[in-house]
Amino acid sequence: MLDSPFRLQLPPSLYVMGACENSSCETVRLATLSFSAWSRGDLTEGLRLAERAGKTQPECSGKCVGLARIWHSALLVRIREPAAGARVLAGVEELTAGTTTSGGLVAASLTCAAELAFTQGDIDTAVDLAEKGVREAQQLGLTCLLPEAHAVMALSALRQGNMSVSSDFANQLRDDALLGQTIHRPSQCAWAAAQLLEVQGGAPSAAHLVVGIITDDQLILELLAAQPAAAAWLVRAARKLGDEVLAKRVAAEASELAARNRGIRSVEAAGTHADGLVAENPEFLIAAAEAHRDLWAGASAYEDAGKLLADTRQDRDRAVDVLERAVDGYSKSSAPRDARRVVSRLRSLGVRRGRYPQYAAHDSVKVGSLTNSEVAVAELVSQGFTNSQVGERLFISGHTVAFHLKKIFRKMNVASRVELTRTWSRISSADY
Repeated sequence: MLDSPFRLQLPPSLYVMGACENSSCETVRLATLSFSAWSRGDLTEGLRLAERAGKTQPECSGKCVGLARIWHSALLVRIREPAAGARVLAGVEELTAGTTTSGGLVAASLTCAAELAFTQGDIDTAVDLAEKGVREAQQLGLTCLLPEAHAVMALSALRQGNMSVSSDFANQLRDDALLGQTIHRPSQCAWAAAQLLEVQGGAPSAAHLVVGIITDDQLILELLAAQPAAAAWLVRAARKLGDEVLAKRVAAEASELAARNRGIRSVEAAGTHADGLVAENPEFLIAAAEAHRDLWAGASAYEDAGKLLADTRQDRDRAVDVLERAVDGYSKSSAPRDARRVVSRLRSLGVRRGRYPQYAAHDSVKVGSLTNSEVAVAELVSQGFTNSQVGERLFISGHTVAFHLKKIFRKMNVASRVELTRTWSRISSADY
């Protein structure tokens, strides 16, 4: 999944549509320069050139301006400027309105719009747009757009606690890699898969991807430039693997990228977050949480700060306040799995919440009156996890899992875990 046989000279949106017929096209020239600047970590310059590319008056009859605008919008989404990204993307919709030959533009813009919705915590819209983008791309044979859409789907399902669906899309990412379709953003596809593997089997199961990303100069730069939450996640993953050298390397790379791009808040917040983890400084982490433009990344910074405050017993009341902010942030970003993890830590501090974040349910699954929590338990049990392992992943006790399981058996009219697995597999296949 980490192999990238060559480095592209064009932004992915232009590359997958083929070369412009006009060899002197100014739009393509500027977009190419933008991609080159972004790829070497000069994000401000990459944004400036992308904006210019989208405002040119092309001398060709192709769709270059529309594709350049999609590239510009994608960069704005990466630095978490969603309003600006949406405005640029609206300009692409104007170009495609009323035409019947703009399928490539539609497929690329749908994928970009899916990422935009995902960063804003609108998971349902993100998945819907990604699915539409996949259909458009498949019809036109634009297979290089598929990994980005599959990554959105995998991470959306993972955040909502829908492990079986996330696993399906992670497998699709693996297939994309085997087919050589992840050459455009290999690090982000690998990161999506690593997150799922880490949840399923702990950090060791994702070690090959974590180490592969961190030790490859181009891959880690590509990831840190596009995902504000990636630096902190990689630091935590490296520490779980017991490798402090790798953790410090991530923090150093994130800090260097931030220093080169003063004024881009998402990048600066990511650098502060990574530094705070390495230094075990809760003040850095809280500052990062307040600076993050990404809801989920901000929530993770609050969680890291609250955990550190609680573990060091520096200030219980402050730890509780910070962890409460983490729960709220995760809930707003449609990440109940993460929110419930923090709720579990709050419970250990003697705090009981009236509001309890819920997992995504199977809306169309006819499984009697299963609650969202029972759906989450049924999914994990059907994947072969023991009660103890299910409890670890849902942040509840093994006894609570057993209690849920008894009710699941009764409601679904099954008598064993084997029967549940068989029935749940059939239901999931019908729905997805």
